[in-house]
Parts: sequence; structure tokens; C-alpha cells
Amino acid sequence: MYILGINAAFHDSAACILKDGQLLAATADERFTHIKHGKRPVPFSTWELPFHAIDYCLKVAGIHLSEVDHIAYSFDPYLLLGDEYAGRTSIEIPLESGDDKLSKEWLNPWAPLFITSIVNAPRQLVDGYPHHLQKRFIGASVNDFEWHFVEHHIAHAASAFHCSPYSHAAVMTMDGRGEKATTSYFTGNDNNLTLIDQVYLPNSLGLLYEEVTTHLGFLHSSDEYKVMALASYGKPEFVNDFREMIRLNNNGHYTIANQNLEQRFGPKRLRHEEFTSHHFNIAHSLQVVLEETVLKITEWLYRQTGEQNLCMAGGVALNCVLNGRIRDQGLFKNIWVQPASGDDGTALGAALWVDVQQRQSTTKGFVMDHAYWGPEYSDEEIEKFIKWAKVPYRKLDNKAEETAGLLAQDKIIGWYQGRMEYGPRALGSRSILASPINPAMQARLNEVKDREDFRPVAPVVLEEEAANWFENAGYSPFMLFVYNVKPEKADQIPAVRHIDGTARIQTINERQHKAYYDLLKAFQRKTGVPVLVNTSFNTLSKPIVCSPRDAIECFWTSPFDALVIGSFLIQKNGNTIVSRDPYLQASEIIA
Repeated sequence: MYILGINAAFHDSAACILKDGQLLAATADERFTHIKHGKRPVPFSTWELPFHAIDYCLKVAGIHLSEVDHIAYSFDPYLLLGDEYAGRTSIEIPLESGDDKLSKEWLNPWAPLFITSIVNAPRQLVDGYPHHLQKRFIGASVNDFEWHFVEHHIAHAASAFHCSPYSHAAVMTMDGRGEKATTSYFTGNDNNLTLIDQVYLPNSLGLLYEEVTTHLGFLHSSDEYKVMALASYGKPEFVNDFREMIRLNNNGHYTIANQNLEQRFGPKRLRHEEFTSHHFNIAHSLQVVLEETVLKITEWLYRQTGEQNLCMAGGVALNCVLNGRIRDQGLFKNIWVQPASGDDGTALGAALWVDVQQRQSTTKGFVMDHAYWGPEYSDEEIEKFIKWAKVPYRKLDNKAEETAGLLAQDKIIGWYQGRMEYGPRALGSRSILASPINPAMQARLNEVKDREDFRPVAPVVLEEEAANWFENAGYSPFMLFVYNVKPEKADQIPAVRHIDGTARIQTINERQHKAYYDLLKAFQRKTGVPVLVNTSFNTLSKPIVCSPRDAIECFWTSPFDALVIGSFLIQKNGNTIVSRDPYLQASEIIA
């Protein structure tokens, strides 16, 4: 049984495919379209489906769309339509946003347009695909599969619990919004998810964080992680303001008062204006009060469920500083966070939810122990493109040793290996790597990537060495928790130690990604340090590279020193060897 999961309602459009309960592939549409987050979360974009991601998933499964048994879409428009629209086939859409009648009837005047596009998603899927992708779509009918609209927060919850290693757990999802819910609490037991309670719009911790993101001159539903980084430079000057905005009850519920940020904090920062201590203090105060609030909520959830395990998803669960505070709170013995906690992960959650209902299995059959579910390219495919592009290169005799040697010389390396990561973090398949030993490396990398100066870079560390370099560190493969750098190690890895003394670590073992692990081991042999800087292989406002073409274009238009792509090395110092193989036809090239 094939189940195709789709997320397309808001942002981070994505798709995945399951076969008999096992994940075959999962990826975001941005990897193929080069539009970060796939699209902006506006009502006018809900008709856009992640056709490129769907096409990739069908390719991995080796099937046509007509061979899919079930399709799970991670948003249920009928939760918003209500009983008054039952059986109706039409809905009024405003010509202008100021339509008084519709403004009173809907929370947002454009909601009817938003909803009608989602209701028509099955028909859009079978006849709206791009022409160049027709091979796996043409001829399919809405009668070929059973369509399921899955509540957004159930999709988030399923993406967390059904992927976790636990047979029972408390589950918490927090994001900007779903259909109506913004925060949801569940218990998971074997393959069952039971809803405890929900917080509804307009009360949303995620939307408040988005509003502050906009106030600080960043792009909402995109740059919230920058606010988290900015917070480390500030002081709690405005905590009382945020405590007035967020009113927490004793039952997991909270309300958000009218924030009116400009009245409280003055004019919002424009995008290219300088950051001041005022901006740092706003970000810091928001982060402090968010942590206070969620810690109290998790105390309530722990008492409510009595569970020792906690699973989390939703955009707020990507706040690795908050996650570290929940871990250090010590109530839950184990915490598992979905690596694709944003809306891209709801494609997987919706598919898993439908799979559980259809197969009626009582035991869990899938554990997500790595995030490498995206596209990959063989050495043969990579070499074909390199030759066609007439790029000088050479094949490496020992990839780990030679790359480690370059890193030990303080070279900045583009690292392109194996299947691409699912979720927002680069985890060693599409990464930029560097040595953490030079304290100037963080500034160098921000310049290379054209990023803001305050942005930290993160470390990857051998799993067996993590506790020796970071306090109380253990298995942490998804870069979703911060740990304090051990004081006695701080001078050895200054590039990855943030201003507050923490680092957002990724641990790696041989089973998860052998090439990546071997490189860390080789670097350790050369330097005595089992840690590398790992940041995403992209530049400002661009998605992480996906294809060999993407990687080589990014490399040649950015000041990296070298690119290790598959088994091949490309450098900019003129010392590479040009292949003498005959010219290949463009039609043979994988790009």
C-alpha cells in the first residue's frame, strides 16, 4: 500500500511516500524550485502543490500517481467551513479585502479563497502539474486514490510520536496556526494518539514570535531562528511587557493580549538598518518569556499525562534553546523532536496518520533515526555533469583523509554526499564544513554565506566524543538542542561556541552517515579535535543545494575553497586535474 503525504496549505511545501508503513522518501519542494520555503504563506498561494517533491517521491517508489492508494493532505478545510457549508458547492470570495460582510463571517477576509483552493487540491493534483513532470502524472484521475484531509495539528503530532522510538509518550505541538488550533496536547500509546486539549486562534505563541520577527526587520514564517540567535546578545529589559502579553492559565491554556509592538517598543526596524542593543533586548526578552511559558506548560503536561517521554513538533519545536531548557527541566526522562518540525514535516505526519488508520496496526513499525530521505546522485551522475560543465576536478583516493587535510589547513569545504536531509538542518549531506579551531572561522563563514554577523555556526561531533566536549551531551543527531561547551574545551573549538557559551550540536555515528563519520574521525586523527563546523550548503535567502548543478553553481559563485562532491574534489587554486574523458552529450547529464 502506497500513501503519498502532502503539505501545501501554508509554507514549506513538501511531500513524502510510504510503502506498507515504511518511509521511502521525503523532501521539500524548495529543493527543486529554488524558492525558499516553497512559497509565501498567503491565501493566494494555496493552489500551489509541491509537484517537484511529489515527482521525486513517485520516482523513488518507482510508481505513477495512479498507483498511489491514499493521499494525505495535512490540513482539513472542513474544520473551517462548518455546518452551514455542508453540501454546498459554492462559496463567496471577496474582490477586495474590505468586504464588511465577509470580514464578519470569517477570521480573515481572504479565508474563502484560501479554503476553496485546498478543497480543490485533488483536482489540481491530477491536472495542474508542470509540463516537464508529466511522466508520473499524466492520465491520473481523482478516482485512482482515496483522498484524506488530516487536521494540521494531528499531522504535526503524528510526525513526532509515530516517528519516535517510544511506544508511549506525551505529545506537544506548537506552531503559528493550523485550521483553528495553535497548540495541541496528546498522549501517544502504541499506534494511538489521543487528544487532551488545544489552544485556539487568535492565541498563538508561534504567531507572537512571528510578529516580533517582523518587528525586528526579518521575514516572518522564515527568519524566526535569527531572532533566537539575536536573543543571546540582549538583556531582559522587556520581560514584563511580554509577560503582560502572554497570560498563562493552569490548564495548559494561555491567551495573547493585543501586542501593539510599535506602541510598546517604538518603530519597527527596517531590513537593512543597523542592529542596536534595543533590538537585542527585545529578542532576548521574548525568548526568556517564551521559555518561562513553555516550561510551565510542560510541567502541566507532565502532571496531566504522567509520561516519562515527550515528543514535540511544530515550528516552535525548532527553537533549540527552548528545547534545551525543557530537557534541563528534568521532568521528562526522554525528549524526541521531529527534525522536520516545521510544516514540511506535516506531509510525513499526515501520511503516517492515514497509514495507521488504514492498516489498523497496533504496534509501531517505523522509527526515524536519521533525516536522510531526500534526493541523491551517484558518482556516475555527478561525474557526467562535472565533465559536461567543463569543470576541473580529480577523483579522491581517500575522501576522508584528503578532505580532513584540507580542513586542517583552515579551508572551507562544500560537502555534498549521499541522500539529502529532510527538514531545515544540514546534517552532513549538503553541508559547508570547516575547522572549529580558528576563532575567526565563524566570521569567515558568515562572510562566505553573506549572513548577518551575529549568526552562530554549529558543531558536528562524533557521538562517542560528545560528552567529552559538551556538558551532559549524548545522542543528538538532528541539531535541535543546545549544550554548554565544556570550559576546558572552549579554547579548542572557539568557532562553534556562541556568545552565551552554548552550541547547537549534531552528533554522528557510523551507521547514520559513514562518509561523514569517517571524515570526523580523520580530522580527529590530524588535529585531536573530533568536532567540525557544520552549516548549511547555501547562501543568504537561498534553499540548501540539491542537485550537482546547484552545488557547483553555489561553489563557483561563493568564496569556498573546495567542493567535495561524491568522490570528486573541485578546488579554486588551479591544482586540480582535468579529466580527459570525451565530451558528453547534454541530454545525458543529470542536473
